[in-house]
Amino acid sequence: MSQIYDVIIKNGLYFDGTGAPAVIRHLGISNGRVQRVSAAPLNETIAKRVINANGKWVMPGFMDMHTHYDSEVIVSPSLSESVRHGVTTALVGSCSLSMVCSEAEDASDIFTRVETVPREKVLPILQKHKSWSTPTQWVDFIKKKPLGPNLISFLGHSDLRVATLGLHRATDRAVKPTEAEMQQMLGTLNEALDVGFLGLSTMRLKWDKIDGDREWSKSLPSTYARFGEMSRLNSVLRQRNRIHQGAPNAANPFQIFEYIQQALGLVRKPLKMTLIALIELKGNVTVRPMAQLVSKLINWLGGNFRWQFLPTPFTVYADGIDVVFFEEFGAGEMALDLRDQVERNALLQDETYRRNFRKFYGEKLSPRVWQRDFGDAIVIECPDTSLVGRNFADIAKERAIHVVDLFLDLVVEFGRSIRWYTTVGNHKKKSLLKMVQDKNTLITFSDAGAHIRNMAFYNLPLRFLKLVKEAADAGNSVMSLEHAVWRLTGEQAEWFGIDAGRIREGDRADIVVLDPRGLDQNLETVQWAEMENFGLQRLVNRNAGIVSHVLINGRIAVDEAKVVPALGVEKGFGTFLPAGARK
Repeated sequence: MSQIYDVIIKNGLYFDGTGAPAVIRHLGISNGRVQRVSAAPLNETIAKRVINANGKWVMPGFMDMHTHYDSEVIVSPSLSESVRHGVTTALVGSCSLSMVCSEAEDASDIFTRVETVPREKVLPILQKHKSWSTPTQWVDFIKKKPLGPNLISFLGHSDLRVATLGLHRATDRAVKPTEAEMQQMLGTLNEALDVGFLGLSTMRLKWDKIDGDREWSKSLPSTYARFGEMSRLNSVLRQRNRIHQGAPNAANPFQIFEYIQQALGLVRKPLKMTLIALIELKGNVTVRPMAQLVSKLINWLGGNFRWQFLPTPFTVYADGIDVVFFEEFGAGEMALDLRDQVERNALLQDETYRRNFRKFYGEKLSPRVWQRDFGDAIVIECPDTSLVGRNFADIAKERAIHVVDLFLDLVVEFGRSIRWYTTVGNHKKKSLLKMVQDKNTLITFSDAGAHIRNMAFYNLPLRFLKLVKEAADAGNSVMSLEHAVWRLTGEQAEWFGIDAGRIREGDRADIVVLDPRGLDQNLETVQWAEMENFGLQRLVNRNAGIVSHVLINGRIAVDEAKVVPALGVEKGFGTFLPAGARK
């Protein structure tokens, strides 16, 4: 008797996720897996659904290995903003910020200011729904949710530290965990690895601050950990071949040596490590070459290290002075520490404060992410419509005042109603084409689910495919399309050790069908859309005419370019994917 298929995908250019040459194939899918990959047409009369992929690409579902969907997945598990662009596996628990072990208010306060999702939205969600306090309980909870994509997770070090020490002690530099507390953290980490967490995420970047009324504006708990604490946690990861995800302190470039020391495998087993992020900054041209030198050195000396890399211009939007990179210098940090608008305006009008701001603005050698160039910042919304479309430097020149004074005057006058954007890095296409070829990188870093008014890279995989395709079309090929698909799928699944990233016979059927002709449109455009069950608008990407179908575990999650509600499907589409399950 012939195989009965839930879905047949026919006539598509088939990429299997291994880098093998793409060929026209017909796929038969049933029971959540790819049952047949055939050069000859399959019997459509025994298929429940046939998708004609003529002229389209058929490839493994994309993987987003850096999101902050931790709170969103609780009440909006479809995560449709990623699924609509072909993402079938998403990772949470990045940057030390899981919502696994700590109490509801603690989990909210270490998350909301850093990731700029309003506390008044996140805290009630956690207070209502958070019934778990261990990794095992969190996995049990997630497995019951009607997920859109599959989910994988790191255990966040800030979350772990707060659950063990309490928020106050976890953010006190004088406090060192007792041996009993250290054993508790080690035990929880081992439990997390036992139930399938990928590893541990940490944070050393001190501008990431705590929300709430208790420890307001302190740096994240992970930044307070001493080397010995990190080393003992890393020993568990090293022994079990799991991953450390981290973020160096941009204000102290030499701290990278702490990571190098831990990652090296000269006389011991190397620590598998991925750091945030490889980027060519406008404000510091030394960052990219130094970062690439570090990764080459670590891997040459026996390590297993990858930078995360965003293969598109890093464009950031801001409401007045509210943008995270102002935390990196003293004057900006002082303003953002004030929540009361009246107090903040008084500060911004103070001449001593303005002198300090001008001083920081004029420093050229200090570590920076933002290039501190208001001439490279364009107003896009303002009650004074005559300013829209212009940069701050030109406006300041017209008014014959210093550009910092002009900016602060406008923030005092309009507050968050003056909206502007700037591109801080990855602005040169020629450099992007070089960086995507760096084998010491992972093509990922969308930050999906976070910074909801500041940026949107939900379609990151599509931007990467467009970059590679355009280069090839122009006769300047940097890699084959097969290799590009592998970089987005099979390479990452293999490195992270999860059962994903390929669509050969027997593999789980996480599949994207896309029309390459749609890649010709501008993929950097952003727009506002409702954030499901949050009552908020956020920046998103919407690219019609590219992704036509998405299958997750063999179920159609995007059908004819329309997202299928996961709530209407028994148990949703995705599931929790444990680490170490890759065949």
